Amino acid sequence: MRDMTTPLIELALADAAATEALGARLAEALRGVSGWVVFLHGELGAGKTTLVRAWLRTLGVAGTIRSPTYTLIEPYEIDGRSLLHLDLYRLQDAEELEQLGLADTPPSAGGWLVEWPQRGAGLLPPPAIEIHLRADGLGRQAAIACADQWRERLAARLTPESGSSSAYAP
Repeated sequence: MRDMTTPLIELALADAAATEALGARLAEALRGVSGWVVFLHGELGAGKTTLVRAWLRTLGVAGTIRSPTYTLIEPYEIDGRSLLHLDLYRLQDAEELEQLGLADTPPSAGGWLVEWPQRGAGLLPPPAIEIHLRADGLGRQAAIACADQWRERLAARLTPESGSSSAYAP
């Protein structure tokens, strides 16, 4: 049973470092696991790509991590798993997804990190995790929801060390 309506946790991210720390913790929580899809929601500049870059670095991606804003997809091979970073902002119609060759790298081969998933509505697999980011002054607010089978795994990694869900420190 999926309960994606109630956030698992809501966090205040003071700066880019806190957003990166969140990405790293999410990566650690899913390290070695395949078959997940993560939807990243938020306006331009909300921190989606910052979070994904930290996620990929934590999993061992070295060198340049390019934003797929223009290519739409950036593939990565990590520990024998195929990971896709998708940025669907430039899609005019969800049907354009069929031209991207996503069937060649299904989530079961590793995982997908999808920015602007609403642009692919109806044609993307359901998410295991949804992350909503929004600007809040100089920082960000993050709300994370997940399918029931992921709740315990994520909760252990995402609870702020201070014990407060109102602030998040790297």
